[in-house]
Amino acid sequence: QVQLVESGGGLVQAGGSLRLSCAASGSFRFNRMGWYRQAPGKQREMVAVIVTNIATNYAADVKGRFTISRDNAKNTLFLQMNSLKPEDTAVYYCKGSSYTATGPPLDYWGQGTQVTVSS
Repeated sequence: QVQLVESGGGLVQAGGSLRLSCAASGSFRFNRMGWYRQAPGKQREMVAVIVTNIATNYAADVKGRFTISRDNAKNTLFLQMNSLKPEDTAVYYCKGSSYTATGPPLDYWGQGTQVTVSS
């Protein structure tokens, strides 16, 4: 069974920084991994995704502030968050996707880590 465990969340002042980590169990490797967030009363949204270590994509409102990276040897995903804003407050989830022979990819989710940015 594949497990994704997020860590690194917490309370930070506006303008501060946090680094989130997502550790995947075992030797399983995902084709695509990403960070998503969900604020109370709002839908979950994509923050950043990475395919291998080459292709990345960011939500418009985090470009220039957040950086996604992946350590394949350690099977760990990171999200460096700088210049944090109160609107970044949300539960951040790690997602891994594995392609299948047919149909859509299989998705695996972590349980999330809370990020709170004070004004």
